[in-house]
Amino acid sequence: MANVIAVDGPSGAGKSSVSRIVGKRLGYLHVDSGALYRIMTWRCLECGVDTDDEAAVAAFAGGVEIECRVEDGHIAYYVGGEAPGERIRTPQINAHASKVAKVKEVRDCITALLRGMSGYGNLIIEGRDITSAVFPDSPARFYLTASAEARARRRRKEEVEKGIANQSEEAVKASLLARDAIDSTRKHAPLVKVDGVVEIDSSDMTLEEVVQAVVDALPEGWKAAE
Repeated sequence: MANVIAVDGPSGAGKSSVSRIVGKRLGYLHVDSGALYRIMTWRCLECGVDTDDEAAVAAFAGGVEIECRVEDGHIAYYVGGEAPGERIRTPQINAHASKVAKVKEVRDCITALLRGMSGYGNLIIEGRDITSAVFPDSPARFYLTASAEARARRRRKEEVEKGIANQSEEAVKASLLARDAIDSTRKHAPLVKVDGVVEIDSSDMTLEEVVQAVVDALPEGWKAAE
């Protein structure tokens, strides 16, 4: 049975950076579950599906075929033989992703896809319902958080580095808070901090400090690749 390290938390809390480094350090495959919801959102927008129409999104989701491949320490996603790349990381996708992600049929499709990935080997999976809905029985569950200011600063920096920044830090913060509200109040698999998770507030921590906190809290025998 594969080990699964489950990492949840709001946008900008450092889930991706921490998960990638921990995965590389331990030899675990990094899985970005949020990218799957972004792919669904991207395909909805590309095909003219109204993301405010839950029935239309639900009907469309079942026809989106996502191929998973193990590449360089992570699970990569392809649609029609093509990697979406930065097309799923734009402010437009950010604005619509939570609406798509709250649709039950979308979440059911992606949850099934994520659970099937354990067949690839040991995983570290980041998202918003991994600890509560996808792998609730994992003995290694973490909830990463940070202040809204710290998260907005990090997200803005990422967008600048990727050359896709077209919002101020304040606008990024407002977008993050709006998404927090949607994600934490949606009916199906909301973003919550469940009992038994290890909570890490990274507001005043370095990336390496957060990585070490995660590694230190893992069960015995899960750190063999260190």
